[in-house]
Amino acid sequence: MSRSALLTLCALAAVGQAGFPAELERKTTSADPPRKVIVGTVMQRFWVPYPGLDRRLEELTGFVDRLARQAREKYGRGLDLAILPEAAVTGELPEPMKGSVPLAGPLQDAFSRKAREHGAYIVVPTFMLESDGKSCSNVAILFGRKGEVVGIYRKLHLAVASGTDSLEGGVTPGKDAPVFQCDFGKLGIQICFDIVHDYGWEELARKGAELVAWPTQSPQTARPAFRALKNRYYVVSSTWRNNASVFEPTGRIVAQIKEPEQTLVEEIDLSYALLPWSSKLQHGKALQDRYGDKVGFRYYTDEDLGIFWSNDPRIPVRTMIDSLGLTELETELPRIRKLYRKAGVPGS
Repeated sequence: MSRSALLTLCALAAVGQAGFPAELERKTTSADPPRKVIVGTVMQRFWVPYPGLDRRLEELTGFVDRLARQAREKYGRGLDLAILPEAAVTGELPEPMKGSVPLAGPLQDAFSRKAREHGAYIVVPTFMLESDGKSCSNVAILFGRKGEVVGIYRKLHLAVASGTDSLEGGVTPGKDAPVFQCDFGKLGIQICFDIVHDYGWEELARKGAELVAWPTQSPQTARPAFRALKNRYYVVSSTWRNNASVFEPTGRIVAQIKEPEQTLVEEIDLSYALLPWSSKLQHGKALQDRYGDKVGFRYYTDEDLGIFWSNDPRIPVRTMIDSLGLTELETELPRIRKLYRKAGVPGS
Protein backbone atom coordinates (compact mmCIF):
# COMPACT_ATOMS: atom_id res chain seq x y z
CA MET A 1 0.00 0.00 0.00
CA SER A 2 1.32 3.46 -0.90
CA ARG A 3 2.22 5.91 1.84
CA SER A 4 -0.55 8.35 0.75
CA ALA A 5 -3.20 5.61 0.78
CA LEU A 6 -2.09 4.47 4.22
CA LEU A 7 -2.23 8.01 5.59
CA THR A 8 -5.71 8.52 4.15
CA LEU A 9 -6.98 5.35 5.81
CA CYS A 10 -5.38 6.34 9.11
CA ALA A 11 -7.06 9.74 8.93
CA LEU A 12 -10.43 8.15 8.23
CA ALA A 13 -10.00 5.68 11.04
CA ALA A 14 -9.01 8.35 13.56
CA VAL A 15 -11.95 10.60 12.76
CA GLY A 16 -14.33 7.70 12.36
CA GLN A 17 -13.89 6.61 15.98
CA ALA A 18 -16.21 9.47 16.93
CA GLY A 19 -18.59 8.89 14.02
CA PHE A 20 -22.10 7.53 13.87
CA PRO A 21 -22.96 3.94 14.57
CA ALA A 22 -24.19 2.35 11.35
CA GLU A 23 -27.88 3.01 12.06
CA LEU A 24 -27.19 6.74 12.54
CA GLU A 25 -24.94 7.39 9.57
CA ARG A 26 -25.44 11.00 8.55
CA LYS A 27 -26.39 12.01 5.03
CA THR A 28 -24.07 14.65 3.69
CA THR A 29 -25.47 18.10 2.83
CA SER A 30 -22.66 18.96 0.42
CA ALA A 31 -24.86 18.70 -2.70
CA ASP A 32 -27.22 21.39 -1.38
CA PRO A 33 -26.82 25.08 -2.29
CA PRO A 34 -25.07 27.18 0.37
CA ARG A 35 -27.16 27.79 3.52
CA LYS A 36 -25.59 30.65 5.41
CA VAL A 37 -26.98 31.12 8.92
CA ILE A 38 -26.03 34.00 11.21
CA VAL A 39 -26.25 32.76 14.79
CA GLY A 40 -26.08 35.04 17.80
CA THR A 41 -25.33 33.98 21.37
CA VAL A 42 -25.11 35.65 24.77
CA MET A 43 -23.06 35.34 27.95
CA GLN A 44 -24.60 36.89 31.03
CA ARG A 45 -24.60 36.03 34.74
CA PHE A 46 -28.03 35.78 36.32
CA TRP A 47 -26.92 35.19 39.93
CA VAL A 48 -28.24 38.64 40.75
CA PRO A 49 -31.30 39.99 42.56
CA TYR A 50 -34.28 39.53 40.27
CA PRO A 51 -35.30 42.91 38.82
CA GLY A 52 -38.87 41.86 38.04
CA LEU A 53 -40.27 40.40 34.85
CA ASP A 54 -40.65 43.65 32.92
CA ARG A 55 -37.08 44.77 33.60
CA ARG A 56 -35.70 41.32 32.78
CA LEU A 57 -37.60 41.18 29.48
CA GLU A 58 -36.28 44.62 28.62
CA GLU A 59 -32.73 43.41 29.34
CA LEU A 60 -33.08 40.26 27.24
CA THR A 61 -34.75 41.89 24.26
CA GLY A 62 -31.94 44.45 24.43
CA PHE A 63 -29.47 41.59 23.91
CA VAL A 64 -31.38 40.53 20.80
CA ASP A 65 -31.15 44.12 19.52
CA ARG A 66 -27.38 44.06 20.04
CA LEU A 67 -27.02 40.76 18.21
CA ALA A 68 -29.08 42.03 15.27
CA ARG A 69 -26.97 45.18 15.08
CA GLN A 70 -23.73 43.17 15.20
CA ALA A 71 -24.97 40.88 12.42
CA ARG A 72 -25.56 43.81 10.10
CA GLU A 73 -22.25 45.43 10.97
CA LYS A 74 -20.26 42.21 10.49
CA TYR A 75 -22.10 40.50 7.63
CA GLY A 76 -24.29 43.18 6.05
CA ARG A 77 -27.54 41.34 6.68
CA GLY A 78 -29.93 40.40 9.44
CA LEU A 79 -29.66 37.92 12.27
CA ASP A 80 -31.14 34.44 11.69
CA LEU A 81 -31.09 32.94 15.18
CA ALA A 82 -30.55 34.37 18.67
CA ILE A 83 -29.91 32.06 21.64
CA LEU A 84 -30.27 33.24 25.24
CA PRO A 85 -28.80 31.43 28.30
CA GLU A 86 -30.60 28.86 30.45
CA ALA A 87 -33.48 30.27 32.57
CA ALA A 88 -32.67 33.76 31.29
CA VAL A 89 -36.20 35.06 31.87
CA THR A 90 -36.63 33.93 35.47
CA GLY A 91 -33.07 33.35 36.64
CA GLU A 92 -32.25 30.50 39.00
CA LEU A 93 -35.23 29.55 41.18
CA PRO A 94 -34.86 27.61 44.46
CA GLU A 95 -38.64 27.06 44.34
CA PRO A 96 -39.54 27.09 40.64
CA MET A 97 -43.32 26.90 41.16
CA LYS A 98 -43.19 30.24 42.97
CA GLY A 99 -41.23 32.09 40.31
CA SER A 100 -42.05 30.38 37.02
CA VAL A 101 -43.91 32.41 34.40
CA PRO A 102 -46.57 31.39 31.88
CA LEU A 103 -45.93 31.57 28.16
CA ALA A 104 -49.01 33.68 27.47
CA GLY A 105 -48.71 37.27 28.58
CA PRO A 106 -45.68 39.59 28.83
CA LEU A 107 -43.12 36.91 27.92
CA GLN A 108 -44.80 35.90 24.67
CA ASP A 109 -45.71 39.48 23.80
CA ALA A 110 -42.14 40.74 24.24
CA PHE A 111 -40.38 38.08 22.21
CA SER A 112 -43.04 37.78 19.51
CA ARG A 113 -42.63 41.50 18.94
CA LYS A 114 -38.83 41.29 18.93
CA ALA A 115 -38.76 38.28 16.56
CA ARG A 116 -40.99 40.16 14.09
CA GLU A 117 -38.91 43.32 14.43
CA HIS A 118 -35.68 41.59 13.44
CA GLY A 119 -37.11 38.78 11.32
CA ALA A 120 -35.17 36.29 13.43
CA TYR A 121 -35.74 33.07 15.34
CA ILE A 122 -35.16 33.43 19.09
CA VAL A 123 -34.49 30.69 21.66
CA VAL A 124 -35.89 31.90 25.00
CA PRO A 125 -35.13 29.76 28.09
CA THR A 126 -37.18 30.09 31.27
CA PHE A 127 -38.84 28.22 34.09
CA MET A 128 -42.32 28.06 32.58
CA LEU A 129 -45.58 27.59 34.43
CA GLU A 130 -47.54 24.96 32.54
CA SER A 131 -51.12 25.58 31.43
CA ASP A 132 -52.50 23.38 34.24
CA GLY A 133 -51.14 25.89 36.76
CA LYS A 134 -49.86 23.02 38.88
CA SER A 135 -46.50 22.17 37.31
CA CYS A 136 -43.55 23.92 35.77
CA SER A 137 -40.78 22.99 33.35
CA ASN A 138 -37.28 24.20 32.54
CA VAL A 139 -37.84 25.10 28.89
CA ALA A 140 -36.47 26.77 25.81
CA ILE A 141 -39.20 28.41 23.72
CA LEU A 142 -38.47 28.84 20.02
CA PHE A 143 -40.05 31.93 18.46
CA GLY A 144 -40.21 32.15 14.66
CA ARG A 145 -39.41 35.06 12.39
CA LYS A 146 -43.06 36.16 12.33
CA GLY A 147 -43.37 36.04 16.11
CA GLU A 148 -45.10 32.67 16.24
CA VAL A 149 -44.21 29.99 18.79
CA VAL A 150 -42.54 27.32 16.67
CA GLY A 151 -42.21 24.91 19.59
CA ILE A 152 -41.01 24.31 23.13
CA TYR A 153 -38.24 22.04 24.36
CA ARG A 154 -38.65 20.86 27.95
CA LYS A 155 -35.38 19.91 29.62
CA LEU A 156 -35.07 16.14 29.90
CA HIS A 157 -32.24 15.71 32.37
CA LEU A 158 -32.90 18.00 35.30
CA ALA A 159 -30.09 18.77 37.71
CA VAL A 160 -30.13 16.85 41.00
CA ALA A 161 -28.33 18.45 43.94
CA SER A 162 -25.85 16.16 45.66
CA GLY A 163 -27.42 14.25 48.52
CA THR A 164 -31.02 15.02 47.48
CA ASP A 165 -33.71 13.43 45.33
CA SER A 166 -35.06 16.77 44.10
CA LEU A 167 -35.27 17.42 40.37
CA GLU A 168 -34.42 21.14 40.28
CA GLY A 169 -36.72 21.91 43.20
CA GLY A 170 -39.77 20.12 41.83
CA VAL A 171 -39.56 20.79 38.10
CA THR A 172 -41.28 18.32 35.76
CA PRO A 173 -38.87 16.71 33.27
CA GLY A 174 -39.56 16.68 29.54
CA LYS A 175 -40.45 13.55 27.60
CA ASP A 176 -39.05 14.21 24.13
CA ALA A 177 -36.18 15.73 22.17
CA PRO A 178 -37.96 17.42 19.25
CA VAL A 179 -36.34 18.80 16.14
CA PHE A 180 -37.80 22.06 14.84
CA GLN A 181 -37.96 22.76 11.12
CA CYS A 182 -36.71 26.30 10.51
CA ASP A 183 -36.42 27.94 7.11
CA PHE A 184 -32.62 27.53 7.24
CA GLY A 185 -32.59 23.88 8.40
CA LYS A 186 -33.35 21.58 11.32
CA LEU A 187 -32.76 22.93 14.82
CA GLY A 188 -32.49 20.92 18.05
CA ILE A 189 -32.22 22.18 21.63
CA GLN A 190 -30.64 20.75 24.76
CA ILE A 191 -30.30 22.52 28.13
CA CYS A 192 -27.39 22.51 30.59
CA PHE A 193 -27.25 19.10 32.40
CA ASP A 194 -28.52 17.37 29.24
CA ILE A 195 -24.88 17.60 28.13
CA VAL A 196 -23.94 14.70 30.41
CA HIS A 197 -26.50 12.29 28.94
CA ASP A 198 -26.39 10.66 25.50
CA TYR A 199 -30.09 10.25 24.80
CA GLY A 200 -31.12 13.74 23.74
CA TRP A 201 -28.06 14.38 21.60
CA GLU A 202 -28.33 11.06 19.79
CA GLU A 203 -32.10 11.46 19.34
CA LEU A 204 -31.55 14.85 17.72
CA ALA A 205 -28.99 13.30 15.38
CA ARG A 206 -31.38 10.49 14.51
CA LYS A 207 -34.05 13.08 13.65
CA GLY A 208 -31.66 14.99 11.40
CA ALA A 209 -30.75 18.05 13.48
CA GLU A 210 -28.16 20.21 11.76
CA LEU A 211 -27.69 22.79 14.51
CA VAL A 212 -28.23 22.38 18.26
CA ALA A 213 -28.72 25.31 20.64
CA TRP A 214 -27.38 24.62 24.14
CA PRO A 215 -28.55 27.24 26.69
CA THR A 216 -26.69 26.51 29.90
CA GLN A 217 -25.36 27.73 33.21
CA SER A 218 -22.26 25.60 32.70
CA PRO A 219 -19.44 26.89 30.46
CA GLN A 220 -18.16 23.43 29.46
CA THR A 221 -16.36 23.05 26.14
CA ALA A 222 -15.03 19.45 26.05
CA ARG A 223 -18.43 17.78 26.15
CA PRO A 224 -20.20 20.01 23.58
CA ALA A 225 -17.18 19.67 21.30
CA PHE A 226 -17.51 15.89 21.58
CA ARG A 227 -21.27 16.06 20.90
CA ALA A 228 -20.69 18.17 17.78
CA LEU A 229 -17.99 15.83 16.46
CA LYS A 230 -19.79 12.59 17.26
CA ASN A 231 -23.18 13.65 15.91
CA ARG A 232 -21.97 15.79 13.00
CA TYR A 233 -23.87 18.98 13.73
CA TYR A 234 -23.10 22.49 14.91
CA VAL A 235 -23.57 23.25 18.60
CA VAL A 236 -23.94 26.81 19.93
CA SER A 237 -23.74 27.42 23.67
CA SER A 238 -25.24 30.39 25.49
CA THR A 239 -23.81 30.59 28.99
CA TRP A 240 -23.91 32.38 32.32
CA ARG A 241 -20.13 32.72 32.60
CA ASN A 242 -16.62 32.08 31.25
CA ASN A 243 -17.47 31.64 27.58
CA ALA A 244 -20.17 31.16 24.97
CA SER A 245 -19.04 29.21 21.93
CA VAL A 246 -19.81 27.97 18.44
CA PHE A 247 -18.69 24.36 17.86
CA GLU A 248 -18.52 23.00 14.33
CA PRO A 249 -18.97 19.33 13.28
CA THR A 250 -15.20 18.85 13.41
CA GLY A 251 -15.42 19.30 17.18
CA ARG A 252 -13.50 22.57 17.00
CA ILE A 253 -14.54 25.91 18.51
CA VAL A 254 -14.78 28.40 15.65
CA ALA A 255 -15.97 31.42 17.63
CA GLN A 256 -16.05 32.23 21.33
CA ILE A 257 -16.57 35.15 23.68
CA LYS A 258 -15.00 35.58 27.08
CA GLU A 259 -15.80 38.05 29.83
CA PRO A 260 -16.30 41.01 29.83
CA GLU A 261 -17.80 40.49 26.34
CA GLN A 262 -21.46 39.53 26.33
CA THR A 263 -22.57 38.95 22.72
CA LEU A 264 -21.28 37.11 19.67
CA VAL A 265 -22.52 36.61 16.12
CA GLU A 266 -21.05 34.07 13.71
CA GLU A 267 -22.03 32.95 10.23
CA ILE A 268 -22.03 29.21 9.58
CA ASP A 269 -23.02 27.19 6.51
CA LEU A 270 -25.23 24.13 6.98
CA SER A 271 -24.28 22.80 3.51
CA TYR A 272 -20.77 21.52 4.03
CA ALA A 273 -18.39 18.62 3.51
CA LEU A 274 -15.92 17.04 5.90
CA LEU A 275 -12.76 15.92 4.16
CA PRO A 276 -10.02 13.79 5.71
CA TRP A 277 -6.38 14.11 4.75
CA SER A 278 -5.44 13.21 1.21
CA SER A 279 -2.51 14.06 -0.98
CA LYS A 280 -4.91 15.54 -3.57
CA LEU A 281 -6.44 17.94 -1.07
CA GLN A 282 -3.16 19.59 0.01
CA HIS A 283 -4.76 20.77 3.27
CA GLY A 284 -7.38 22.63 1.23
CA LYS A 285 -4.97 24.46 -1.05
CA ALA A 286 -6.01 22.43 -4.10
CA LEU A 287 -9.63 23.57 -3.83
CA GLN A 288 -8.57 27.14 -3.10
CA ASP A 289 -6.27 27.20 -6.14
CA ARG A 290 -9.12 26.08 -8.40
CA TYR A 291 -12.06 28.01 -6.91
CA GLY A 292 -10.53 30.97 -5.08
CA ASP A 293 -12.93 32.73 -2.73
CA LYS A 294 -15.85 30.66 -4.08
CA VAL A 295 -14.83 27.99 -1.59
CA GLY A 296 -14.51 28.50 2.14
CA PHE A 297 -12.84 26.12 4.56
CA ARG A 298 -10.99 25.48 7.77
CA TYR A 299 -8.45 22.68 7.70
CA TYR A 300 -6.85 21.28 10.86
CA THR A 301 -3.51 19.63 10.22
CA ASP A 302 -3.43 18.32 13.80
CA GLU A 303 -6.72 16.49 13.20
CA ASP A 304 -6.22 15.42 9.55
CA LEU A 305 -9.64 16.91 8.90
CA GLY A 306 -11.23 19.95 7.30
CA ILE A 307 -14.69 21.43 6.83
CA PHE A 308 -15.49 22.96 3.42
CA TRP A 309 -18.41 25.00 2.07
CA SER A 310 -19.35 26.94 -1.05
CA ASN A 311 -19.67 30.71 -1.27
CA ASP A 312 -21.22 30.51 -4.74
CA PRO A 313 -24.98 29.73 -4.87
CA ARG A 314 -24.49 28.24 -8.34
CA ILE A 315 -21.85 25.69 -7.31
CA PRO A 316 -22.49 23.29 -4.39
CA VAL A 317 -19.38 22.29 -2.50
CA ARG A 318 -19.96 18.69 -3.67
CA THR A 319 -19.32 19.80 -7.26
CA MET A 320 -16.04 21.37 -6.20
CA ILE A 321 -14.99 18.24 -4.36
CA ASP A 322 -15.91 15.94 -7.24
CA SER A 323 -13.91 18.04 -9.68
CA LEU A 324 -10.74 17.06 -7.83
CA GLY A 325 -11.72 13.43 -7.31
CA LEU A 326 -11.97 13.86 -3.54
CA THR A 327 -14.09 11.71 -1.21
CA GLU A 328 -16.10 12.95 1.77
CA LEU A 329 -15.76 11.45 5.20
CA GLU A 330 -19.49 10.64 5.39
CA THR A 331 -19.30 8.78 2.06
CA GLU A 332 -16.13 6.83 2.72
CA LEU A 333 -16.81 5.63 6.26
CA PRO A 334 -19.96 3.59 5.42
CA ARG A 335 -18.10 1.90 2.57
CA ILE A 336 -15.24 0.98 4.88
CA ARG A 337 -17.64 -0.33 7.53
CA LYS A 338 -19.18 -2.68 4.96
CA LEU A 339 -15.74 -4.07 4.24
CA TYR A 340 -15.16 -4.54 7.97
CA ARG A 341 -18.49 -6.36 8.40
CA LYS A 342 -17.69 -8.64 5.48
CA ALA A 343 -14.34 -9.43 7.10
CA GLY A 344 -16.02 -10.12 10.45
CA VAL A 345 -14.48 -7.20 12.34
CA PRO A 346 -16.28 -6.91 15.75
CA GLY A 347 -18.49 -3.85 16.22
CA SER A 348 -18.64 -2.96 12.54
